[in-house]
Amino acid sequence: MMLTGMHVAIIGGDARQLEVIRKLTELDAKLSLIGFDQLAHSFTGATKMYIDEIDLSDLDAIVLPVHGTNLEGKVNAVFSNEQIFITEEMLLKTPKRCTVYSGISNSYLDELMKKVNRKYVQLFERDDVAIYNSIPTAEGTIMMVIQHTDFTIHGSRVAVLGLGRVGMTVARTFAALGAKVKVGARRTEHLARITEMGLDPFHLQDLEKEVKNIDVCINTVPTMIVTASVISKMPAHTLIIDLASKPGGTDFRYAEKRGIKALLAPGLPGVVAPKTAGQIIANVLSQLLFDDLKKRKEKA
Repeated sequence: MMLTGMHVAIIGGDARQLEVIRKLTELDAKLSLIGFDQLAHSFTGATKMYIDEIDLSDLDAIVLPVHGTNLEGKVNAVFSNEQIFITEEMLLKTPKRCTVYSGISNSYLDELMKKVNRKYVQLFERDDVAIYNSIPTAEGTIMMVIQHTDFTIHGSRVAVLGLGRVGMTVARTFAALGAKVKVGARRTEHLARITEMGLDPFHLQDLEKEVKNIDVCINTVPTMIVTASVISKMPAHTLIIDLASKPGGTDFRYAEKRGIKALLAPGLPGVVAPKTAGQIIANVLSQLLFDDLKKRKEKA
């Protein structure tokens, strides 16, 4: 599986993108790196350049950072002081075949991609990426619980909210460390799966009742679920860790008022294991690029 002849622009990003660059250069793609001018390391087959130097008409793919852009279209680039913006004018100069990849999206990018009519892939929406990422997320959650409590995980009472791709891994991991884990869900098949995993299931509508004797509450549900009335029923020493994407599903203002420690921790893979998190993105991305190249050759 080689990517010979494919021209990919990697625009901005953090340490995770270095793994993407490494993998794509190994596969013989032609890489233009924008937002990496302060990176001491150089990659064979990859050219560092500024945004206005790139030949957009030749691009097969653009790889944005995990967070894509901000709401003004600015790209975060930790290895550069250059101000980099993704604009409509810029994307219209790319060929119709050019695919844009990012981890997650926002209203600016969604609107922009509709206007320019380019294929747009959000890698973190994919089940495989989310499941792989749940592993460093669970490890990062363990780290945070150890840092912010004065008791062992073993024997502690942990409530995990949601049995999605992250919730399942987190629940299983804490149970493996000897915690007494109960998991809240809404769907009957999730409640059945929690029972099958040997954990205690409860319905999320009973959340207020279920938090009365817990030590740690780990939320993965991206809607306001850990409300003031839920927090008011928790023991004073409870630690809340919210893994849902910003702004989380916890009433942080009320938690602070009540003196309960509540931490919002999205994006743990990039914090605790940037190398692994980068390899996850690189492996899936290279497969998608290869599939694209294959389709193009079949059409030709």
